[in-house]
Amino acid sequence: MSNHLKALFMATTAAVAFSACQSGEKSADTDDPIIEKTDFKPVDRQYTGEALEAFGRVSGAVVSPDKQKILYSVSYESVAQNKSNADLYVMNIDGSDNQRITRTPASENGAVWIDGGKKIAFMSAVDGAQQLWVMNADGTDRKPVSSVENGISGFLFSPDEKHVVMIGSIKSVRTAQDIYPDLPKATGRVIDDLMYKHWDEWVTEIPHPLVGDFDGSSVANVIDIMEGEPFEAPMKPFGGSESFAWSPDSEKLVYVSRKKTGMEYAVSTNSDLYLYNLSDKSTRNLTEGMMGYDTNPCFSPDGTQIAWLSMEHDGYESDKNRIFVMDLASGQKTDLTTDWDYTADAIAWNPNGKSIYFIAPKGGVTPVFSVNVADKKVSVIAEGRYDYAELAPVDDNTLITLRHSMIEPNEVYSVTNGQIKKLTDVNTELLAQLDMPTVDSVLVPTTDGKLMTTWVLYPPKFDPAKKYPALLYCQGGPQSAVSQFFSYRWNVALMAAHGYIVICPNRRGLPGFGTEWNAQISGDYPGQNMRDYLSAVDFMKVKPYVDEAHIGAIGASYGGFSVYWLAGNHDGRFAALVAHAGIFNLEAQYLETEEMWFANWDLGGPFWDANNPVAKRTFASSPHKFIDKWTAPILITHGEYDFRILASQGMMAFNAARLRGVPAEMLIFPDENHWILKPQNSVMWQRVFFRWLDRWLMPDSEAAAQATASQQGE
Repeated sequence: MSNHLKALFMATTAAVAFSACQSGEKSADTDDPIIEKTDFKPVDRQYTGEALEAFGRVSGAVVSPDKQKILYSVSYESVAQNKSNADLYVMNIDGSDNQRITRTPASENGAVWIDGGKKIAFMSAVDGAQQLWVMNADGTDRKPVSSVENGISGFLFSPDEKHVVMIGSIKSVRTAQDIYPDLPKATGRVIDDLMYKHWDEWVTEIPHPLVGDFDGSSVANVIDIMEGEPFEAPMKPFGGSESFAWSPDSEKLVYVSRKKTGMEYAVSTNSDLYLYNLSDKSTRNLTEGMMGYDTNPCFSPDGTQIAWLSMEHDGYESDKNRIFVMDLASGQKTDLTTDWDYTADAIAWNPNGKSIYFIAPKGGVTPVFSVNVADKKVSVIAEGRYDYAELAPVDDNTLITLRHSMIEPNEVYSVTNGQIKKLTDVNTELLAQLDMPTVDSVLVPTTDGKLMTTWVLYPPKFDPAKKYPALLYCQGGPQSAVSQFFSYRWNVALMAAHGYIVICPNRRGLPGFGTEWNAQISGDYPGQNMRDYLSAVDFMKVKPYVDEAHIGAIGASYGGFSVYWLAGNHDGRFAALVAHAGIFNLEAQYLETEEMWFANWDLGGPFWDANNPVAKRTFASSPHKFIDKWTAPILITHGEYDFRILASQGMMAFNAARLRGVPAEMLIFPDENHWILKPQNSVMWQRVFFRWLDRWLMPDSEAAAQATASQQGE
């Protein structure tokens, strides 16, 4: 489910620097091999799962205080070591003089400039638990400056750099030994309320904001500003340093927290912004009475205002993210997006204090916008057939950002008065060695008279005189944009490069087409959005180059639910299916998942409420109730650390398919959560995924031949 997940955002001189990095080199202070750019060479220019793993993953672009340099991170995966590593690079603001400044076996995370750009602060776990470190701007003289028990997961310096807030953790539950000290080997957990598990962990600790004094060489006098409070700050499972904001005078800190526990937490999305005063240690709720998510606080340059993202409705995690501004002197709150019918994902003040940059999905892409604080006018800053990610303003007219598309991962870009310039070439060399698919956009008529923007990807060297098998891509979330996203899991360009036409509908329930389109799916899981999927398939299957007899449906999370539902309601359209981490039995899901606000809002409430027509309709159309109509072969994948949608959902679906005599295969990862993250697991998943699809959708494929030979040998 979405929880408004933020995706992990991704010059010739840069290419030279990167090409010098070869895996297997040892670091100066450890025997661990350094993970960096591989010497991977594609075979016959084919884009494969191994090629996907070889891309450098760009993130974290930060502008120096003097506006002359950019600090950013590039991480690489090692399939052999089954892990990744991130190192840091610095370049001039125009992309020139690109230099690598770290070469270590342990990632440098969350790096920022300090000391006027003379130094860089970052997190690293070289000595065990992750701590705050500082080094010179050229990467020399690195040393830890914090010693927080159990380490930290984020930090943010005050503007004067005399203080720093760090994300630490506190114990949240009693252990067996707390209750029964005479049983030192007992492992039982005594549970008396909800939210005992979340995302991929049993909740035994929660994050808390730790504020300390910083003298340039160490952090001292660390205090927990929420001491004694059993609440998260930031909010799990994905909250980070974006949940904090220092006032320009460094005297106040705003933090995000949902001050609820147990069942009250499980059914509510009502977080608030809290203003903590360092001098008197007082705390004030700035958003009292605002009932949905309030997140991403950001002080104006002069400190007189604070902006943030705010949702209106408690329990609706995919509500429109409005951009609010508060005048701190009067307390007056203003919604800058009352007349703008889309949802914002990230915000940053223009240094002039007159406008706010933001990123938002719109029309199947994710441009950069600006909203004027005085008149609420929204302007487009950067657009095109791309998604933009991250905002690092330089001055009134220039910002640094990341940009990607379905066929290329993140690179760093500058945007100046509408002029867009590419600053890095991390992946240019590898992309030049690959035959990539082409991407087109079509408008598909829906059953209720709308036009649905649908991305269609065609295989490399596409020949319209030939016939190709096709895949219907079913999006998760369920309210996550089908824009120009680049995924290291569900990479639609990789699917097209494998020989499939890939159909990616912006069906009902996706952001970027207005709040009504986005909200329609809630309480209507098996309704209009499913008809939208079938409309897209019917629109494409009559094309002369689509092999109508060999179309598959694939998807994860809500996309996995979609595949399960379509399995019993597709009227012969699909010849193969793949469902990852999907909901098979809605009644079981209601009681198995952890974030109950989601189940209540999207499913309509509990299945035992006989007086709730929305819930009755939802549960009556659960995918497991159509198992008698399953005919298409299905591959089911899941991670056992997935506490959002338990692996038992996939196991039920697999068992049902086999008992029904439907060809089925299941791939279970005991060490993965809702996502498949470890490099070797990722490669395995891609191989099994394509082997299964090729077997059923490509009659002349090696996988089909192997399956036939295996059956004949039985």
